[in-house]
Amino acid sequence: MTLDDSIHDEITKLCEQGDSLSKSGDFRGALQLFHRAWKLLPEPKEDWDAATWILSAIGDAHFFLGDFQNVIAALSNAVHCPNGLGNPFVHLRLGEAAYELGQMDSAKDELTRAYIGAGRDIFASEDRKYLAYLETALQPMPGHEQP
Repeated sequence: MTLDDSIHDEITKLCEQGDSLSKSGDFRGALQLFHRAWKLLPEPKEDWDAATWILSAIGDAHFFLGDFQNVIAALSNAVHCPNGLGNPFVHLRLGEAAYELGQMDSAKDELTRAYIGAGRDIFASEDRKYLAYLETALQPMPGHEQP
């Protein structure tokens, strides 16, 4: 389905402004803009491609605020949106949030999905502890099995 051009343009504008605020460290301000963009999506919201990237942006902002329950809430919804399930970034943030909440089985599952979807590179700019945990949780790492 394709969004009406005016709605698409407004959502894009709000998300670009939110991304700029995120880059400058204003995650609360970014969240306000991302939530405004979310409200513009017609029902059922989860049917739109834009839902995936809006929810991903919301989850990411919550991650940087240390609000890991809301990371999981946003991104658990994102996996039900177009191209959400299997999206390495979505699974990375879900895994990191689960790790921070001590939900280690879920962390292992989600971080594994991120690793399988994007390889080690997805962990390059993340805290080393997430990949270190995954390396100890999975023996051997996918793609590094011994013959």
